[in-house]
Amino acid sequence: MPADPRYLRACLKTHGDFGLAPPRALRPSCFFKMFKSLYLVFLLTSARLVLAQLNIVAQSAGKLYLGSATDNPELTDSAYVAILSNISEFGQITPGNSMKWDATEPSQGVFDFTGGQQIVDLAQGNGQIIRGHNCVWYNQLPSWVSAGTFTVAELTSIVETHCGTIVGHWAGQINDDGTWRSDVFYDTLGTDFVPIALNAARAADPTTKLYINDYNIESEGAKATSMMNLVQQLKADDVPLDAIGLQSHFIVGEIPTTFQSIMQQFSALGVEVAITELDIRMTLPSTDALLSQQETDYENVIAACNAVGGCIGVTIWDYTDKYSWVPSTFSGQGAACPWDENLVKKPAYSGIIAGFE
Repeated sequence: MPADPRYLRACLKTHGDFGLAPPRALRPSCFFKMFKSLYLVFLLTSARLVLAQLNIVAQSAGKLYLGSATDNPELTDSAYVAILSNISEFGQITPGNSMKWDATEPSQGVFDFTGGQQIVDLAQGNGQIIRGHNCVWYNQLPSWVSAGTFTVAELTSIVETHCGTIVGHWAGQINDDGTWRSDVFYDTLGTDFVPIALNAARAADPTTKLYINDYNIESEGAKATSMMNLVQQLKADDVPLDAIGLQSHFIVGEIPTTFQSIMQQFSALGVEVAITELDIRMTLPSTDALLSQQETDYENVIAACNAVGGCIGVTIWDYTDKYSWVPSTFSGQGAACPWDENLVKKPAYSGIIAGFE
C-alpha cells in the first residue's frame, strides 16, 4: 500500500521539492501521515514474508505439499528437527535411507522397521505426509540379494515378499516408489520385475500411490523416452502405476530447458508427476553470484512444477547443507540446499517462494 498521494501533494505544494526543502520546513502533520502510510507498507511486507513459508505457498498454489528428505542420525539435532517439523515449511517427509532394502530386510525374511518407523512417527506427530523410499532399487542392497544367484521363481518370490511386507507394514500411511536398471533383478527377471514389484505393493495396500522414481529423466533424451515407453506398456498391461518421480539433482546454471515439457508429457500419459529429490549443487566455495544463480534455478524448477497441473508436489533432498549428501558424493561440490549449514535460509528459499507465486 503506497503512501497516500494526497499527503505527498499537500506537502509538495506547501514546501516544494523534498530534495531541496529542509526537514524542518515540512508540516509535522505531513511527516506523521507519510510515516504512518510508509510504516503500514513495512508492516504488510513483513507480514507477507512471515507468512510466505514453503508448504503454505505450495498448497496455496494448488500443490499437495512441499517436503524434505531426512535421515535418522540427524534427528538428534533439535534445532534441525524443529524446522523439519514445522508444517508451514514442510508438509511431507521422505526417509532418505531407513526404508531401503539393506535397512529393512538385512537378512532374508528378517525385517527391521525401526529406522523407518522413527521417521513415520515423527511425521505423523507433526501431521505431515510420509513418502516411502523405496521398495526396489539397484543400490543399497544387502549382499544376500545383490550377490545371490536365483531362479526366476525364487527372485519373484523374494521381490513379492519384500515389497508386500514393506508396503503392508505401513499400509495406509505412506506412498511408495520403485526404480530399475541392469542388476540382480533385471538380470534374472528382465523387465518383469517391475510389474512384480508394483503388483505386490498394490496387493499389500490398495490405497497407496505407487511411483517409479528415477534420475536423468528430467530432459529430452533416450532415458526419458524409455521411461515414457515403460509407463505406456505398464498402463496397457493394467499394472498399477500412479506416478513418476523426477529426482532432479541439478547443477547451478544447468537446469534443463525442457523440464516443464517433460513433466507435461508424463502427465499426458495418465500419471501424476512429482519432483522427488530436488537439490541444486555448485562448485565450492559458494559466491554471491552462484547463490544468486541458484535462487533463479530454484525459482525456475518450482515454476515448471507450478505450471503443470499433474505435478503434485516437490521434495528437497534434505533442506539444509548441513546434512546434504552432495559433498560426500561429488568432490568439491555442495551448498545445494535452501538452508545453509547453520540452518539459515539462503536466497534459494526466496526462489522457491517466487516459483510458486
